Amino acid sequence: MNEFLRIFFSYLKQNVVAILMGITSLCIFLTVFYLYSIPTEVVGYAAVLCTIAALTAETFKFISFYRRHRELIKLKNHIMSINFEFFNTTNVIEQDYQELIKEIEKSRTYIINEKNKSYWDMIDYYTIWAHQIKTPIAAMRLILQSEKSETNSELLEQLFKTEQYVEMALQYLRLKNISNDLAFKKCSLDHIVKHAVKKYSKTFIRRKITLNYAALNIHVLTDEKWLTFVLEQILSNALKYTTESSGCISIYMDKILPCTLVIEDNGIGIKQEDLPRVFEKGFTGYNGRIDKKSTGIGLFLCKEILTKISHTIKIESEEEKGTKVKIGLDVKNISSE
Repeated sequence: MNEFLRIFFSYLKQNVVAILMGITSLCIFLTVFYLYSIPTEVVGYAAVLCTIAALTAETFKFISFYRRHRELIKLKNHIMSINFEFFNTTNVIEQDYQELIKEIEKSRTYIINEKNKSYWDMIDYYTIWAHQIKTPIAAMRLILQSEKSETNSELLEQLFKTEQYVEMALQYLRLKNISNDLAFKKCSLDHIVKHAVKKYSKTFIRRKITLNYAALNIHVLTDEKWLTFVLEQILSNALKYTTESSGCISIYMDKILPCTLVIEDNGIGIKQEDLPRVFEKGFTGYNGRIDKKSTGIGLFLCKEILTKISHTIKIESEEEKGTKVKIGLDVKNISSE
């Protein structure tokens, strides 16, 4: 009812000039009839007929106006439809507007298609680049491993970081079409965790950081490749912000929350005011700005990937005491986006 009244008053406002002109014309006629002493019955009868005719005409005009409004609302709700049809009209101005909208839609479609083409060309290029760059990285690793020295060890560490950044870029590119790359199956969580830990084993040794990990003995329904990538990112963060020699990282199942993997460190932690924003793209937080090397992409990727594979992630942290990352592995709704 409120919607109807809103449309009705909008109609009155739109036609206020015509309505006032009609009332004014009627008053002029009544005044002229009165001045010429035309019988009151005749004047009244003519006034009633004119009023009924005017109200009837305005009623039909309002009904047409209301129908047009409903049709436009329907068009708006289906604006993404490729071939939506405008209603027929004999009004030249409305026809001009329809033609204008069609031309705008054609231009918009052309621009979107061009942008999409450019976007996918860029994605293809950087995907190829990310794969090709792995070859010289592998060659450099072999060269550096051929001779043991402190310099080569440091170079190997930097090369490892380079490879991680390349992998992060590749996964970021794949994220938009992750649905095409998902393969869910029952996986041993121990196998996934061990694979992630093995990748950073040299970093654990070099920085003398203790790892507390016992067999989890649990299988989960997940995508092994994407979950492994997430665990690698979390371990990378834990190692980055954990103090050398005295640092400790623990991996275990939460005793309260079912099917929840916890990765805990005793590092520098996260400021409380930064916690609500740690999953935002590009957000580095206080510690990230101090580190100067944080990109603000790692946790964003983790959140996006876990959402796509129907897992959850939560971070609990206290500054100077450490951080707990909790990954809920209970699959409920597989994302189809």
